[in-house]
This record gives sequence, C-alpha cells and structure tokens, in this order.
Amino acid sequence: MSSTELPETPAAAALAPRVSPVGAAEGEELRRVSLPGLTLAVRSRPGTRAGLDPALYVHGFGGSSRNWSALMALLADRVDGEALDLPGFGDSPPPDDGAYTVTAQARAVIRLLDSTGRGPVHLIANSLGGAVCTRVAAVRPDLVRTLTLVSPALPEIRVQRGAWPTALIAVPGVASLFAKMTRDWTAEDRTRSALALSYGDPARITPEGLESAVRELERRLQLPYFWDAMVRSARGIVDAYTLGGQHGLWRQAERVLAPTLLVYGTRDRLVSYRMARRAAAAYRDSRLLTLPDAGHVAMMEYPDTVARAVRELIDDTSGGRHRGDDRENRS
Repeated sequence: MSSTELPETPAAAALAPRVSPVGAAEGEELRRVSLPGLTLAVRSRPGTRAGLDPALYVHGFGGSSRNWSALMALLADRVDGEALDLPGFGDSPPPDDGAYTVTAQARAVIRLLDSTGRGPVHLIANSLGGAVCTRVAAVRPDLVRTLTLVSPALPEIRVQRGAWPTALIAVPGVASLFAKMTRDWTAEDRTRSALALSYGDPARITPEGLESAVRELERRLQLPYFWDAMVRSARGIVDAYTLGGQHGLWRQAERVLAPTLLVYGTRDRLVSYRMARRAAAAYRDSRLLTLPDAGHVAMMEYPDTVARAVRELIDDTSGGRHRGDDRENRS
C-alpha cells in the first residue's frame, strides 16, 4: 500500500448514497454498471444516428459526469457519448477497497471499457481525469482512438497557488479542520468559491448553471463518504505527482500513441498554462489549443470552441469520413 493511502473503508454497498440521484439533462440517460468490488454511474447521450464512434468523458477532482453535459450535446452528431462518475463522486459509491489513487481510477476506467466492449473510444478528460486517462492510454492503447485532455493534472515544479488547497487537504487532519472552519458556509457559498477558482471568468456562469451546481453540492454534502472521497483522492493526486521512473505521469505521457488534443486556459488557477508546451512535447502526436480567457474547465466555459477542436481531431484521424457527413448534411 502506498504511504499516502488510508486503510480500507467499509464496502461500497454499506456507503451507497441514501439521497436522491443526480438528474439527467434532456436527451441523457443514466445507468449503473456493477463490477466486482466497484459500481459506476454512467451518463450517456446516444449519438444522433447509428454507427458513430464511441466516446468516454472523465471528469476531474471534485467533479462529476454532469461537467460534460454541454460538450456531450454538441458532439452527439459525431460520437456516441458516455460520461462516468469516478468512484466516490457523482452517483458512484466508493470502491470496496477504498483505493483512490490515479492508478486505481485508471483501472476503473479500463474495467468499464472492457466490461462494455465499447473500446476503442475517443477518450475526453479534464484535470484529474486527464492524469487518469493518460495512464489508460499509456497502458491500454487498444482502448483509445483519440485523447482529448482539458487542463490535465500533470506534475508541476511550481504548483499554482490555487491548487494548494487540494494538496493541503491530503495532510492528515486538515480536511476535518477545514470542515469545522466552514461549517457555517452554505452550499451556495461553497459552490461560488469553487466556481470562482475553476472559471476564468465567473460571470460566464449562468443562473441555471449555478442553481444546478448548488443542488448537486447539497446532495453530495449529505453523502456519508463525501470528505473521505475528497481526502483520499487528493492523496492520490499527491502520490501520482511524486512517482518517478516509468510510473511517472510525464513518462507515461511519452508512451501515449493516440492522437492527442491538449486544451489549456491562460486564466487557469489550478493547472498552469505554462505546462502547455511541455505537454505538447511529451505527447508524441499532439495538437494544442490555448484559450486566452478560459480557466480550468474550458469544456464548461467555452464548449463550442472545445467541441470544434474535438471535431477536427476526430475528422483528421478518421480519414475525413466525418467531413463528408457534414457536406451531406448541408446539401
């Protein structure tokens, strides 16, 4: 066991959510996939026609599959999309073994793809999900058609100041202290704080988007494992940042064979856009999209721009057949 992992927690069944599940947007479907020792909630938006390539979306630290609803809708004519809630987040209960390392999360993604037989997929990820999917693409290239990483959480020497809380929450006792210090915060207070850190321009958050995020956080705060999942995941990120050799994330990025789209926002307070050039050099078949006004969640702030870039990546790696579809649809 890694020195940054906690002892095992009770089985997921004992900690299953006792609150209402997160709702689906119009056109989405929700289901659960049960695997030995693991249950994953999956949000899907079926493609607008048969025969489209499958895609899998993977959220970041503290997020959920809802983070992808806007992008999934924009790409529904290109891919048959599914977004999972990583173990302990969204509607997915904790894993039975209590493991929240990046490797454990990558294993959950691989097991989902293997069990459903949907691979190879267009793998699209944000933040922690970017680290997780880098591992997936490195160790199971057969499962990945293309890789899109929005502000991937890769090790930095000069960590962004906004990322310090994530590192601090991994320190024993800090999470409980923070919970006590913020016990008077409302769910809206917590949500506004998180969105201000994640968005390049918080003014882009719509009233409907804020209300939805507040409702989701209210729900998550009722879950008995909320803080445990946050702490263990934070420790998993710190652990991944300290790994060297062939298991290091930068070394694994160099092993990725899939065509890769990297998306960075220059206003990102969690992952520095200064890492963009290093990332572009590490992933051997990469292209880079830098958004001057975006923060950490460009797929939520500028979904149309990100969708266009993903379309181009898919078009360029599929022999132009989707471009032909576009011409046919316009005629």
